[in-house]
Amino acid sequence: MNDEFTLYDLKVEVVGSEKPMVCSHEEGDYFLVKGENLVFPQTSSFSMYSLAALLPLLPAKQRELHENDWMLSDSVIACPDPNCGARFRITRIGTRTLRHSECTVESIHSKNDNDRYGTEEQEHA
Repeated sequence: MNDEFTLYDLKVEVVGSEKPMVCSHEEGDYFLVKGENLVFPQTSSFSMYSLAALLPLLPAKQRELHENDWMLSDSVIACPDPNCGARFRITRIGTRTLRHSECTVESIHSKNDNDRYGTEEQEHA
């Protein structure tokens, strides 16, 4: 059984706005998302608060999305500090093929595996 799947690699870059940046952000600083890994190629720091705000969005940005999904069009995220003018641009920079067997020890479940996930009818009951 083929267990391959594809994710987008991402670049998350600090961009400025009309407001001054008051956190430790520097315009042009960035990190990469390669498969399941965050890669910080620069020696500068990255705010853990900003990272915490960005992390929930990254797995969705790595995947194919419906053309009308807001997650596809919205790619500039504000710093979580309301006084900071930093923005973070998330850009898809390529694709990467991964294998299910290299990411988890769990087996691939068939679409008929209702014991574990339940059926649509059960979820709406």
